[in-house]
Amino acid sequence: MAERRPSARDAIALVADRFAELPCAMRDYAPDGPLGWQGYGASRARAAERTGEAESVVCGTAEVEGGRAVLIAFEFGFLGGSLGERTGDRLEAAYTYAREHRLPVVPLIATGGSRMQEGMRALTQLQRVARQSVLTREAGLPQIAVLRDPTTGGGWATLGAGADVVLALEGAQVGFAGSRVRPADADPAAYTAEAQLAAGAADAVVPAEGLRPLLGRWLRLLTAPAAAPAGEPAPPPLPLGRTEPPASGWDAVLRARAPGRPRAGHYLDAYFTERVAIRGDRCGGTDDGMLCGFGAHEGRTVAYAAQTGTATRPAGFRTAARLIRLADRLGIPVLTLVDTPGAANDAEAERQGAGAAIAEVFAAVAGARTPLTTLVIGEGGSGGALALAAPGNTWATPDSYFSVIAPELAAAILKRPVTRVAATADQLLIRPQDLERLGVARVRAGEQPFPGTG
Repeated sequence: MAERRPSARDAIALVADRFAELPCAMRDYAPDGPLGWQGYGASRARAAERTGEAESVVCGTAEVEGGRAVLIAFEFGFLGGSLGERTGDRLEAAYTYAREHRLPVVPLIATGGSRMQEGMRALTQLQRVARQSVLTREAGLPQIAVLRDPTTGGGWATLGAGADVVLALEGAQVGFAGSRVRPADADPAAYTAEAQLAAGAADAVVPAEGLRPLLGRWLRLLTAPAAAPAGEPAPPPLPLGRTEPPASGWDAVLRARAPGRPRAGHYLDAYFTERVAIRGDRCGGTDDGMLCGFGAHEGRTVAYAAQTGTATRPAGFRTAARLIRLADRLGIPVLTLVDTPGAANDAEAERQGAGAAIAEVFAAVAGARTPLTTLVIGEGGSGGALALAAPGNTWATPDSYFSVIAPELAAAILKRPVTRVAATADQLLIRPQDLERLGVARVRAGEQPFPGTG
């Protein structure tokens, strides 16, 4: 016997401590719907009897790990969790309630797409849902989607992929094309939660038993009220015993490139008591050299985008831009950690739109209304580093340098021999104390305990 697919109420029970269903006045149908599709009314009646639900979504308010939210749970047993006009009525009412009561929206999705028995009247519900999502985004409220099995069609392309944060259950079928409409030779592995994570379309894949605590953490961090208007986050503390400035430009380069110096993970672990990560650029790419997410620091939420010492890929820049734009909408301050020899400059990076991706970050930083703070913790290589730097609020550690170009490349452009690279580094004035004198950055000084650096 096939295993029973979890219902909408099962999904609610998986994450919610308390749940109260929202009332919704739904439109009257002719017996067989707006198209007069023969037998449609009987199909709806059987679905209602089988599932105990009046439509394919159940909407209500809930507490999740102490945080309140509006939940939208799809009932796949009701005509494949498909979207029709009555579904649209319920979704619009849920989003409207969320805005009126300043609550985040959490769709728990399991759908096969739009309801064919209602034709284009069903398909146009996707426009209706998109409008509600946009209004909720403009209201500064987060949307966190949970992808159940299956999440396909318009439900994935609106409620799922259009959310601010996308969490997926392990093994869930996820893709725009459902199993019955894909090309015959399509690789089924491409239509999974795990594949969407690898492609940068989901932020995390989680087992069912881990969903409630993870969702609770996300809600807590994205909705925690600030005790005061968001100010510039303080830069992280320095590791113990690393406050002396580099003696020369080349010394600064060597210290920034030293394998044993603290990296982004050390700073983030020391700065935040808890954090959650976003992953991917929503354009098919990921970059493990860019860490982005939200964390708790001294009782408030701070967003972070941190380079890890590698050449940043276009997907990394797009992920950082996505993070900064989301934090700006939610009024959350941003901390960026700069540590890169520069933007990736190989042929594949160019094909992936490196210039446009870097421009996205420059624009996100320039347009942000929320406070930004930057700490240069290692290499600051040219525009690929500057894109993440907060104008007027950039700090530099004694283990860092910031340069218009790497000293080796500057020497090569000037046709200088290798023996002149160190002198060129001095000429570029790239040490933290040089940057402070130039008005580009401030030196981060002062010894503080710093775990994990030996």
